[in-house]
Amino acid sequence: MSSSLDTLPKIGAPATRALNIAGYTTLRQLAGTPRAELARLHGVGPKALGIIQSALEQHNLSLG
Repeated sequence: MSSSLDTLPKIGAPATRALNIAGYTTLRQLAGTPRAELARLHGVGPKALGIIQSALEQHNLSLG
């Protein structure tokens, strides 16, 4: 699975909605963001965080 830095990975509708409402619309914007900050968003759980981290690692990036 290859992901683009200009889109969010497939993480499910609730998590995508929560990220969009919080102002995150691309994977690039999530690089360096504290994991705990994202986990506080309603709809963003461990599975979504794992998918986001994996997608970032494909670009040698990670969550904060």
